[in-house]
Amino acid sequence: MLALFAQFPSWIDPYVIPGLPIRWYAVMYLVAFGIAYALFRYQCRHDRYLLMSSDDSQTFFFYAILFLLLFARLFSVFFYSDGLYYLTHPWMIFWPFRNGQFVGLPGMSYHGGVVGALVGGIFFCHFHKRRLLRLTDTVVAGIPLGYTFGRIGNFINAELYGRVTTVPWGMVFPTAPGFPSSEPWVQEIADRVGLAYIPGEIVNLPRHPSQLYEALFEGIVLFLILWFIIRPWKLRKKLPDGTVFAFYLMGYGIFRFAIEYCRQPDADIGYVIALGERSDNIALFQSFLNISKGQVFCLMMTAAGAALLAWILWRYAHGYREQADRPEKRAKGKRA
Repeated sequence: MLALFAQFPSWIDPYVIPGLPIRWYAVMYLVAFGIAYALFRYQCRHDRYLLMSSDDSQTFFFYAILFLLLFARLFSVFFYSDGLYYLTHPWMIFWPFRNGQFVGLPGMSYHGGVVGALVGGIFFCHFHKRRLLRLTDTVVAGIPLGYTFGRIGNFINAELYGRVTTVPWGMVFPTAPGFPSSEPWVQEIADRVGLAYIPGEIVNLPRHPSQLYEALFEGIVLFLILWFIIRPWKLRKKLPDGTVFAFYLMGYGIFRFAIEYCRQPDADIGYVIALGERSDNIALFQSFLNISKGQVFCLMMTAAGAALLAWILWRYAHGYREQADRPEKRAKGKRA
């Protein structure tokens, strides 16, 4: 029987150098930050409405990345982990060792990272007298392209895999839990994809490579929309600050919400809203009315973007355009 699935590539190793605690996952996030910074500096050099020196740019990214990591970890701990444990063991929140081994920070929340980066931007703008929404417009235009590499890092780690599927590009991840072949639904899916199994044994079924879906849509597609459509349109029409940021929030929220239907929720959390006729098996897609915690955050993110855009359009309609048209002053004594 023809196999209608793929095995996770055996040649992929999560460690850059075997034996050393350096993972490709961490390297990919360094690449992501580097790409975001390079695209930010490109805009600073070519956008007459945002004059920022390289020194100020580095300071801004320091604020943003510091708070991003802080909030991403805190969101993961208190929304996706055992918050009570960490409340009684607060030193473990940022402790990078488990059982005597270096594991880094095992768990980061993207939505927490967005909140943290925004908080970092607020602090920077307060101390350096910058316009927050103009700054966010500039930085988010390039973030999705960097984010693409972050999701590739998740794929290399064989983590954040999707739900069980019968699509021909479904993939068997070695880190995914198997299912007892005595279950009728397990037998049905294994037979449909041509996966051989021995009755009574545990079967590792193909899953959606949801990390790659996210890399494509939340990364490349969203980047193309923001960089080549929304950003030039804003510069040409001189719309108020915050336009690109609003579309970023809505675009990411919509793409992520849709892809979450292919991504398996955390086993210890499951669905936070289960209105579908069936919600007993989180490994399978059963209803659009079964909503995960990540999707709730995506809805909040989309709503925030829509509210911001509505506020921007209201201001634009009432003639609040002069501030957006004035270039910022270049910092004195600093090289651009």
